[in-house]
Amino acid sequence: MKHYLKRLEESIKSFWDNPALGNYGGETFTFGQIAAQIEKLHLFFKQIGIQKGDKIALCAKNTARWGMSFLAGNTYEAVMVPILADFNPESVKALVNHSDSVILFTDNELWQKLNISEMPSVKAVISTTDFNLHYGATKEIEQAYNNIEESFAEKYPNGFSKESVNYPDSNDLELAIINYTSGTTSSPKGVMLRYECISANVEFGQSRIPSGPNDKIVSMLPMAHMYGLMFELIYPLCGGSSIYYIGRMPTPAILMGALAEIKPYLLITVPLVMEKIYKNKLQPVLDKPVMKILTSIPGVNQLLFKKIRTTLMGAFGGNIREIVMGGAALNPDVEKWLKRIGIPYTVGYGMTEAAPLMAYEGWQKFVPKSCGKAIDFVKVRIDSDDPYNIVGEIQAKGVNIMSGYYKNEEATRAAFTEDGWMNTGDLGLLDKEGNIFIKGRSKNMILTPNGQNIYPEEVEAVINNQPYIVESIVVSRGAALVGLVYMDSEKIAQEGINTEEYSKSLIKEVNAQMPAYSKISAIEIAETPFEKTPKMSIKRFLYS
Repeated sequence: MKHYLKRLEESIKSFWDNPALGNYGGETFTFGQIAAQIEKLHLFFKQIGIQKGDKIALCAKNTARWGMSFLAGNTYEAVMVPILADFNPESVKALVNHSDSVILFTDNELWQKLNISEMPSVKAVISTTDFNLHYGATKEIEQAYNNIEESFAEKYPNGFSKESVNYPDSNDLELAIINYTSGTTSSPKGVMLRYECISANVEFGQSRIPSGPNDKIVSMLPMAHMYGLMFELIYPLCGGSSIYYIGRMPTPAILMGALAEIKPYLLITVPLVMEKIYKNKLQPVLDKPVMKILTSIPGVNQLLFKKIRTTLMGAFGGNIREIVMGGAALNPDVEKWLKRIGIPYTVGYGMTEAAPLMAYEGWQKFVPKSCGKAIDFVKVRIDSDDPYNIVGEIQAKGVNIMSGYYKNEEATRAAFTEDGWMNTGDLGLLDKEGNIFIKGRSKNMILTPNGQNIYPEEVEAVINNQPYIVESIVVSRGAALVGLVYMDSEKIAQEGINTEEYSKSLIKEVNAQMPAYSKISAIEIAETPFEKTPKMSIKRFLYS
């Protein structure tokens, strides 16, 4: 397995003048420029006494400089601590302190909300907006940062070149990243990932979806989450590809504009984005009476689907080889139409603790409703007497699996079985070909008084397929199941729908498709969208 930092080094040397990182609609940096910035930060780290294994926190909105900041610390062999910019200042402070970080990268906006006196271990705070120094604990640190350009010129009197780049590759088993899965201040779970965890994901990505210097990618996922960090920064750069940051989760209109302009080779996203595109772009066309007739006629429907596919893929920029979704289940109705139209999509499976990928299958062989097969570097099993028919917890073991949770031995012990397999907390089944089918989260499962297991995700999939429903959650209220729904209020108002009457019909329609033990008893209407995690999953604990 090739070390990802050597892959990065090779990309920098081979594509020195090619664009590497850019902000959509803003500045762009070449591979050579990011290598120079990395080296300047290395000089600063060394001058102020930063050691290999020291922790460097990074909490900022997505930008090209976010990427450079991460790579600077990572190639220096500091332990990087990405923190979600959406966390409140109190949580950011708690995680910086819990991780023992000695440097903090943050943007100008977030810096205004932080109190550096509450983070005593931090020696320096550097801006990801413009690389200015926000804070230096001593005058010597301030002076060292202000003299970066002078130090750089002194070390490279003949200029910094590709021959100057040399990144470490003998640290496979050492700690590279601590990635926190929440912003809680009590017993936070910082996932400890080794360099080999990252190399395994990059190796798999480049072997299955290889990228090159002519390929571009649009980044929309949070970089502080392993899904975005791995597959919208590290993996494409290791192939010599260019990355353009939108900044935050975009609206369908902004996303489609960026895709049309940048023309990416790959779209990495979460199901919610594709579901929005389906509802905004495809469903209005497919719901027309004439289209319903035409799409039911053999031969004619294939011609229509081909035209729709050509139009949609053109709107995506025309270069996309695959659309990879992860982080949550894809709506079955949306999946059905994507499959019929021939959109090259697939749904993978992973978690932060696997850095993050555990399962994938290329779109040509992807089985609908599954999340692919175990990747090359991991083994997956179902904790069940009959993993093909009886649901059990998904467990994993492999080179990409975490070492444990930072300074949290209790959580680490609970995460692994006695024979060394990691408990994912997800429930699922396998088929004979090794495809994984997730039924739900073990902590979400509802156990009825008569012993039946209800997976709320399955009921929600049926609710979400109904007209006017944007999203839903199914919760237990005593012995009853209740559906919490957020509706398309604008469309309901335009069509004069009575929500009380619609709620009654919704219950009947949903229950007609569900077994007796998982029928809903009531509908509660939410006035605003449900709060989401960085993976755009609903924060269920707020509504249970």
